[in-house]
Amino acid sequence: MLMRTDPFRELDRLTQQVFGTQARPSAMPMDAYRKDDSFLVQFDLPGIDPESIDLTIERNVLTVHATRSRPSSEEVEMLAAERPHGTFSRQLFLGDTLDVDAMQADYTDGVLTLRIPVAEKAKPRKVTINAQRTSTEVSAGDRRAVDA
Repeated sequence: MLMRTDPFRELDRLTQQVFGTQARPSAMPMDAYRKDDSFLVQFDLPGIDPESIDLTIERNVLTVHATRSRPSSEEVEMLAAERPHGTFSRQLFLGDTLDVDAMQADYTDGVLTLRIPVAEKAKPRKVTINAQRTSTEVSAGDRRAVDA
């Protein structure tokens, strides 16, 4: 499962979107949801070269880094530069119930999608109950035979 621990993250994200620089990475919008036996996390990364995306997992912390660069000033004369560029970064704290070793990543149409399966040990399962009769229990038919 996904866990959030920083109550000020939304404020930080807004600040990073407005003031993001190379030294202070810009944020990337994200959706996270559960579908069947997997968690899906989608990051909006339009215009990012797939080679610049770096995914790492250390302990249960998933870190995504991506870089969007502009053409060098020698190649072009910029008339407007409104799209954010530089380094984008995001961290997620993953619960112990996810199987991070089986995680899959796909980058299509500017969206990075991570599929993280729920670990087998965390899935609901049926437990069988063994019921045994003790030798002191006597069935109703056996009681009639003893009384006669």
